[in-house]
Amino acid sequence: MKLTNTRIIILAFFALIVTGAVLLTLPVSSRSGSWTPPLDALFTAASATCVTGMLLFDTYTHWSLFGQLVILFLLQVGGIGFMSIVTMFSMLLKRKIGLSERQLIMQSSGIFNLSDVIQLLKKIVIGALLFEGIGAVILSFRFCPGMGLLPGIYNAVFHSVSAFCNAGIDLMGRYGQFSSLSAFADDPVVCLTVAALIVIGGLGFLVWNDVYLHRWRFRKYALHTKIVLTVTAVLLSVSVLGFFLLEGGYSMRGMTAPARWLNALFQSVTSRTAGFSTLDMAELSEPGRLLTMLLMFIGGNPGSTAGGLKTTTLLVIVLSAMTLTRRRQHIPLFYRRLTDDDVRNANALFAVYTGVILAAVFLISLAEPLSLREIVFEVISAIGTVGFSTGVTPQFGLFARVVIIALMFVGRVGLITLVMALHGNRRENARERVPEKILIG
Repeated sequence: MKLTNTRIIILAFFALIVTGAVLLTLPVSSRSGSWTPPLDALFTAASATCVTGMLLFDTYTHWSLFGQLVILFLLQVGGIGFMSIVTMFSMLLKRKIGLSERQLIMQSSGIFNLSDVIQLLKKIVIGALLFEGIGAVILSFRFCPGMGLLPGIYNAVFHSVSAFCNAGIDLMGRYGQFSSLSAFADDPVVCLTVAALIVIGGLGFLVWNDVYLHRWRFRKYALHTKIVLTVTAVLLSVSVLGFFLLEGGYSMRGMTAPARWLNALFQSVTSRTAGFSTLDMAELSEPGRLLTMLLMFIGGNPGSTAGGLKTTTLLVIVLSAMTLTRRRQHIPLFYRRLTDDDVRNANALFAVYTGVILAAVFLISLAEPLSLREIVFEVISAIGTVGFSTGVTPQFGLFARVVIIALMFVGRVGLITLVMALHGNRRENARERVPEKILIG
């Protein structure tokens, strides 16, 4: 079969999910030694591979060590990228990387230049392992005293990988099922380490390379890097202040001011794509819930382990609207000009992304007797590969679970990638159509 690079990427993710689901179905994967229902195993494998973190079972209490290691493997491969892992193995085996494989890596990793593929790929893998290793060392100092040496190190590695890959899957069921990191809500070392890993993993591989090459010289950065860093800083600043002010009498009730600032920062970071939580999502205030959904909708940055609409898309849409109201032809930004293709792609992605969310909410509302507020929250969390839940996901029936699995897959692979795969190699009709004006707005 002659497959396009886009279809190969999608099939690779699908094959990885199915393989993980088969392994998780086996009795050796569960603590009880019993078979896990195939759909439940598929849901877990999809959540891990798509670095989402939505779960039907508590990871610590349901899965055995083997099952947890399968999930950890899916997290790592899903986060860094299937093609990146395969290529690194090929390089270790001294196998030559051909042109078609380089093009495939370039597309799957979001790399612009074909000549930079292999060098940048090495930096991606080495950088990921380095950051995860540093995070694991720091976390082990906090986990080992309470869990023991080996369990503490194992938990440190698992949570460091999960945080860097923006997955949000945890092993904290020993402190209560689905408790996430609530037992460490007042621990600045754990919260700040996990938050730092989430931010670094969500910045994107191209941003890493740019910062590595130019250090702190902001003017030397590419336009993409400048946008990512600026929008990330603005979103974090606004959302930290928002959570601090909104949640004092709700999910942060009874906390001291320093603890509120710490949890506001952690919630701002993890809401955009990671899914770890130190707060009870069911106790969020209504404005706090809305702010969380907005952050989940926006997500992280392109070319990273994060999901969502992406920060660059958001900025292009906002600037496009501002430019239209000012009757300007082009969008200036950091002494550069955005291309018309980028503007069209951003607006198209926003329309399709919103349409998919509305369609999923409608379908699930037909099958589940839940409030629209709860369904919208779960749907945005799934397609944004965040993993937050108000506790209703395990209540979903067969149809709703299938919809959520599809949303997680679409959120990780990317809507543009999926549309390109479905479109195939069809060529656009070269005939020119006669233009005609219509009323807009």
